[in-house]
Order: sequence, then C-alpha cells, then structure tokens
Amino acid sequence: MSAKPLRATPLYRFYRAAMTGLAPLMWWTVSRKLKRADVPAIRMHERLGHPSIARPPGPLVWFHGASVGESLAVLTLIETLLERRCDLQVLMTSGTASSAEILAKRMPERCQHQFAPLDAPGPVARFLDAWRPDAGIFVDSEIWPNMLVMAHQRGTRLALVNARLSRSSVDGWRRFPDTSAFVLDQFDLIVTQNRQTAQNLRDMGAPEDRLRSGLNLKSTAKPLPVDELELARLRAALGDRPLWLASSTHKGEDEILLRAHKRLLASQPDACLILIPRHPERGDSLAELIAAGNLTCARRSRTEGLNAQTQVYLADTLGEMGLFYSLAPTVFMGGSLQDIGGHNPFEPAQFAAAILTGPHVANFSETYEPLVSVGGAAMIANEDELLAQLRRLLGSAPAREQMGLAAKSFADRGQAALEQITTDVLSVIDGTLR
Repeated sequence: MSAKPLRATPLYRFYRAAMTGLAPLMWWTVSRKLKRADVPAIRMHERLGHPSIARPPGPLVWFHGASVGESLAVLTLIETLLERRCDLQVLMTSGTASSAEILAKRMPERCQHQFAPLDAPGPVARFLDAWRPDAGIFVDSEIWPNMLVMAHQRGTRLALVNARLSRSSVDGWRRFPDTSAFVLDQFDLIVTQNRQTAQNLRDMGAPEDRLRSGLNLKSTAKPLPVDELELARLRAALGDRPLWLASSTHKGEDEILLRAHKRLLASQPDACLILIPRHPERGDSLAELIAAGNLTCARRSRTEGLNAQTQVYLADTLGEMGLFYSLAPTVFMGGSLQDIGGHNPFEPAQFAAAILTGPHVANFSETYEPLVSVGGAAMIANEDELLAQLRRLLGSAPAREQMGLAAKSFADRGQAALEQITTDVLSVIDGTLR
C-alpha cells in the first residue's frame, strides 16, 4: 500500500512565492540569452509557458533535460518507448538554444521540442494547461520543485531517470530534510546512475520503495551520426598523418593541450591535433591562443581547409562529434584537467577510440574507474603524462587498437540496462507503480 503523501513545507511555500516575484527578472535573463542565439520570439515565449505548437492527440509523455547532454542521453530511451508503444507522443523540453538546435536534427517521429517553462507558478501552470502530460520524465539533476509539485497535483505520473547530484547539491538539500523529502516524494520512480547517488537520495528522504540504482543512460545511447562523405574528405586530407583529438575542452585546459602537442611535433612533425572546445563561441580566443603558440591553424567554422601544413584543426562547430570520433583513433576527453567533472566517454568508446582523461571526472566517476581498469582508457595528471601517452599511442597502432577495442567492449554493455529502464518507465507511464 502506498505511503501517505507528504505535505508541503514552509520552505517550499516560500520558494513558490519567491519564484512568483522573481519571474520577471528570470524572464529578462533567459530571454536575453535566447535572443543572442537568434531564437524567434514565438519560441522564446515557450519559457513563459506559451506553446508555439499544438498538443498532439493521444497519451503524451514529457521528457525534461537541462541542456544538450541530458537531452541526448534519453534519445535512445525515447526511441525504444515509441517502438514499443505506437500510441505514445513525446514532448521534450530543455533550456538552451544549443539543445533545441541539436534535438531538431536528432528527434524521432512523434517527438516535439519546446523550451521548458521557468519554474514559477504562472509559466508552469500555462505549460501544464497547454500540454496536459500523462507522465513526466526528468533527467539527471533536473529537480524543479514547482514543475514537480504542480504536475503531480494534476495527476501527472513522474520519474527521475539517470539521476545524479553534485556534492554541493546534496549538501544543500540535506540542510532542509523535510523539504527535500517532500520534493522527492513527487516522483513515482527514481533511477540513479550509480549506487552513491542512490544512497545520497536515500539520505535526502527519497522513498526506498521507489528508488533504483542503474547505469548512466549515456551508455545506452546509439552512436553519434556521421557524415560519411565529409569523413572520406577529411581522411583524404589527412592521409596517414598521426592524429589525436581533444574533445569538449575548457578554458585552462587548452594551454596544456597545445603545449603537449607542440612538444609532440618535435618527434612527430606531421602530427595533427583536432581541438573541439566545449563552447564553440570560444573559437576566436582559441585561434589567438594557437597563433600565440606559433602553431598553424585551420578553423572549421570558417570553412578553412585542412591540409598538410595544418598542425591544429579547430573544430568550433556543433553537432559533428560523431564525424570527429570516427576520424581520430586517440581521444582526450576535456573537462578533466580542470575541476569541471569530465565529459561523456561512451561517445568516443562506441567508435573504438583509445581514450585519455585527466583526473577530475566526478560527473562520470562510476564510468571512468572500470573503463580504466579494463584497459579502455588511461588517466593522466599533467602535460608530461599526456605527452608520454600520446607518444605511446600515436607511435604504436597495436597499442592504440587494443585500448580502443577495450573501450568499445565496455560501451556495448549498456543494452541490458536500456531494457530494464524501458520497462520501469513504461510502468510509470501506465500508472502501475505506487
């Protein structure tokens, strides 16, 4: 028998009132960001809960992720659900212009995208009035109290999947245990990325009978799309040059990577680095940094050609990661030499890339440790260690291929996890939980 629902706490009621008052300031902030990204006005107003398209007929499942990574992580789950249930329609919401742009290219049929409403009573109410979701699936760390409470009050069945919370978030919620328990009580099901997150949520008051420990959903994703014609063109331009890729890099890491590459050129003068910043808008500053290091550069965003003299190919574009993972047999994953938490290793692993990473991988701690232990990745702490690994891998095809095959074998384990979470989410949609 289900436990009695918890009552709203004074802190939640204060939050609800505060968000009502802060809504104009929040709208001013997010609308400026969307306008800078050339988002049309009609779509910007989706953040106020105004739909830009009509709700389709039939049962509707609402998926919400903050940005590109969270949204893409659930695409395979969505495709599997739609294959199993031909009556379902899916609405995806996210908060960033980049996620909307990429999802428009990747969403399956019977799936639509809107920007998420601000977590204030007015926008949330308008959103729920317009879309009337039968179930809501929140992804990763997306715990928005007003969205959850107001959807639950209307009978929307809710799940949190791929759950992960930062240490600071956990510590913050633990200061208010009654409120954290109340918010988590809105979910019919919570599936975490790992056991540690499950324990953290348990300590925050998550109902034990609705809590599951699973795997990172990014391990279940299909390989990223590849433009085969462009891949052939780039391979012809590179020939048999030694090649490595630095993916999703952040400010403070690029300097280390470029110094290591310059030292690599002393022993392998025809080596080429493909540098992909996490945020493409950093392209201008990176081009200046590359030039300051006396390295030759071609920028993809300006359609500058890759040729035999190109030492650094700056891929400051969006949506082409599959192309570059197919191209480069050795990949360094950024966000790991600075205290950022690391980025998704499953994507390059699916292309059998030998993976290098720095030590700061808290966002994927449950992934990198076993990936390193099976030989699919190597962890480096500084420029010297990076250079040593690059010399080893770029100088030995057997070593590189052995690491890449180990990484791919590791990535292939995600399919069993996909079957289980699909069954769990269908139980939420059908209302058979709680």
